[in-house]
Formats: sequence, structure tokens, C-alpha cells
Amino acid sequence: MEKSQVYFSDFRARPGLNLLQKLERLMKKAGIEKIDFKNKYVAIKIHFGEPGNLSYLRPNYAKVVADVVRQLGGRPFLTDCNTLYVGRRKNALDHMDAAYENGFNPLATGCQVIIADGLKGTDDIEVEVDGNYVKKAKIGRAVMDADIIISLNHFKGHEQVGFGGAIKNIGMGCGSRAGKMEMHSSGKPKVLIDKCARCRQCIKQCAHGAISYDENGKAHIDHQKCVGCGRCIGVCNFDAIKSANDEAVDILNKKIDEYALAVVKNRPSFHINLITDVSPNCDCHSENDSPIVPNIGMLASFDPVALDKACADLVNHQTAFQNSLVGDNLKHCKDLGDHFDNAHPVTNWRVAISYGKEIGLGNDEYELIEVK
Repeated sequence: MEKSQVYFSDFRARPGLNLLQKLERLMKKAGIEKIDFKNKYVAIKIHFGEPGNLSYLRPNYAKVVADVVRQLGGRPFLTDCNTLYVGRRKNALDHMDAAYENGFNPLATGCQVIIADGLKGTDDIEVEVDGNYVKKAKIGRAVMDADIIISLNHFKGHEQVGFGGAIKNIGMGCGSRAGKMEMHSSGKPKVLIDKCARCRQCIKQCAHGAISYDENGKAHIDHQKCVGCGRCIGVCNFDAIKSANDEAVDILNKKIDEYALAVVKNRPSFHINLITDVSPNCDCHSENDSPIVPNIGMLASFDPVALDKACADLVNHQTAFQNSLVGDNLKHCKDLGDHFDNAHPVTNWRVAISYGKEIGLGNDEYELIEVK
């Protein structure tokens, strides 16, 4: 297999060329104009950010993507699916309010917002995958109704899969509520009782009544009720909640790969990652921790696997910030030689890359082409 082409531009902006212009140039250098957009519906998959979190991508970037699509004759809309957990994006009404609050509105972005899986997260289409873990992926209907899919992704850490990038955004992000439950079902967490500080923050994040407390105030998780969404892992400041085992985390990554394949197969797709504000956890949190590395740049490719691999390599070539989760963990734990592993030692992001290649989602070998 030939190496996939991944295009890269840094965040340096000198007089006469701003970052939004650089993003447009990057997209065109990466070949987005090769896609026939004329009169086609174009889903721009983005994470609108949970209100309270400030590390999500600025809507200005989404406007650049929408404007380029319009220039090429397409009909763009911004989209995401509803969440499993308690928060401001659990149904379409609250989700759109949250998107508008964070700046993703037609005035700012030049296109409409559509919540892909409907009012309550039940409006989906079953897409044949016939994978090792997923036979029919449950994808938000508006995503599948689109003729073309573009993912605009904030590349950052993640408490269950290691990092979130293109694969995570189109795989987990395009799953309906039933789809998200199917993917998460293998990754149910457990409480390390000796580390539990009785703070009761985890129960506030559980939408399924799976968390209770014993007579000593220690948390317990009922796996019969738990859907494995992982919100309790991210909210615990005492490292007291962990994924049940490494195999479960690996299976979660593989299911996300199979869902991502369902989203992109048999139609054009294009993917953009921005390595900025690289927080250790997902933008689904209503807060964001300090970045683990400096801002690096923006990348684009037709290949989501190569794109994510290139981003992971660029992040790992950076020196981690001391005032970050990685810096804190390295004071007490062995350096695992990888920033994402050091942030969340139970994760294994490499599985998403290797399995993505295995099932034909993309390539793990890439050529990095710099765009000035």
C-alpha cells in the first residue's frame, strides 16, 4: 500500500496571511477540489463543545470549511449526534442551544446546524458493516442522508480511547444514542475503592442511575445499568475510576473504527484535524484541563487513519507541559514514552490505527507534506 498524503500547516501567522486563510489554502492543497460538490448535500461533522468547556474549535474554522464547500457548489450543514450522558447536548433542542451558545449558528458559520439523530437521539439508519464487532452500525440519519462527509476535528486526548481525532469524531460522533451504547458496551469502568475520595462528582455525570454509594460513602458502579460512556472516568479527580480491562478499551477502539467505516464508505469524505488546546480529556466535559503540549498546527487528508497517526506522532514529538495532567502523572509514575499513555495509562490509541488499517478505513503509513 502506498503512503497516504497528509498535508500540514503550522499556526504561525505573519502579516498578510491569517490562520483562516491558511486553513483554506491547506484544504485546497490537500485536494478538496477533487470532490464533485455541485448541488450535493455536505455534512460537516464537528463537536460543538459542551458549554463550560473552552477548548473546542472556534466556529470561525467551521465557517472557512462551509465557505469552501459553497465555493465548490455544495450545500453544507454542521452536524453532530446527541450524547448518552447528562449534559447540554442530550437532545436536539438543548444541543442546538449549546451549539448556538458556543458560536455555531448560521450567522457566524454561514450554514445551518442539524442534529443528525433527531430530537431524542432515535432517528438513525442501520448501515451494513459486517465487522468483527458491529454488523449494522446505527448512524444519525442526517449524516447518512448527506452526499459527502467532511470531518472538522479538534485533536486532543481522551480518557477511554487515548485521543480523539478524525476516527473518533466520525465513528463515535456519528453514532445515534443506540449506536453509542453499542460501542461503549465493552468498556464499562470500575471503582478503585481505596482511591475514592467520597466527593460524589461521578454520580452527577451518570445519566443511567448506575452509581451508588456504600455506608462509607465509597462509589460503586452497577454494570447492569452502566452503558460504558466513560463520563465518570473523566470527572474523577482522584484517579479512582478505571476502565475494567485493557481488552475492553481495545474493543471500544475497534468498534469506533467499524462505525467510522460505515460513515465514510461508498461516498466522498475529507478530514481536517487541528492540533490546538490539546486537553487530556474529551470536549464532552463541561470543563477543560490545561493543554498537555503546545499548539502545533492544522492537517488535512482524505485518509482519517493516516491523519490521526500523523497528529499523534506530532504531539509525541513535543515536550509535555509540566503544568498539565501529563506533568502531574510523571511526578508519580513511570514515563511510558507517549503523552497519551502518560495522561491515561489504561488507554491504547494504537489499536484504532492498526485496526483501521486492517478493515480498510485507511493507512498507517503517511507522507507529511508541508503547506506554507
